[in-house]
Amino acid sequence: MNTILHKAGTRGHADHGWLNSWHTFSFAGYNDPARVHFGALRVLNDDTVAGGMGFGKHGHDNMEIISIPLEGALQHSDDMGNTTIIKQGDVQVMSAGTGVAHSEKNASNSAAVKFLQIWVFPDKRNITPRYDQMTFSEESKKNKLLTVVSPIDGEGGVHIQQNAWFSLGNLEEDTELTYNLHSKEHGVYAFVLEGDVTINEIALNRRDGVGVWNTDQLAITANADASLLLMEVPMNI
Repeated sequence: MNTILHKAGTRGHADHGWLNSWHTFSFAGYNDPARVHFGALRVLNDDTVAGGMGFGKHGHDNMEIISIPLEGALQHSDDMGNTTIIKQGDVQVMSAGTGVAHSEKNASNSAAVKFLQIWVFPDKRNITPRYDQMTFSEESKKNKLLTVVSPIDGEGGVHIQQNAWFSLGNLEEDTELTYNLHSKEHGVYAFVLEGDVTINEIALNRRDGVGVWNTDQLAITANADASLLLMEVPMNI
């Protein structure tokens, strides 16, 4: 088993006033050659956007872009014709493919919105751009790991153009779970949203991340009430 631990305070950080962003992997002005990606996982940004502010229209191509609001709501618009609100409990994915332009704005003029922006390398290039969004109840994640992103269209959450699975769990203290990987060629990057957990004997706290590969499963224990995101991705890209 191989592991790499990223404590919360070691992440890249950029405070632009309207945007406060923490980067687990190299992004924009943060460049660490040792932290460019974890397998197919390229970006994991922990963003807070002030009320009334947001990202103007900008383009992407050949990337799977996942947004997971943690608090508040985002107003999304793109040149595929989608105009939506994504809020806490929602998971959104865009397959940028041949190219898509979109904007993201805080849906509130006063309260901040907090969300994860995640990029995954696709397994096929230059596909037709695609959008998907689903809502998951808090109860559906209680003391278990709920699949919210998968490569299976119509099953197991929103569809991603990569052999990848994301899972969310809200775990009560002392909950013990086992996560079985889908392939020996995969790894899992675990990110603690809230609380304290132990994964394969590695103690993690709020906003810590750990990558684990060359193993068949993860043993997870909640040392306090905790929220957890698992991102299983191919390690060879």
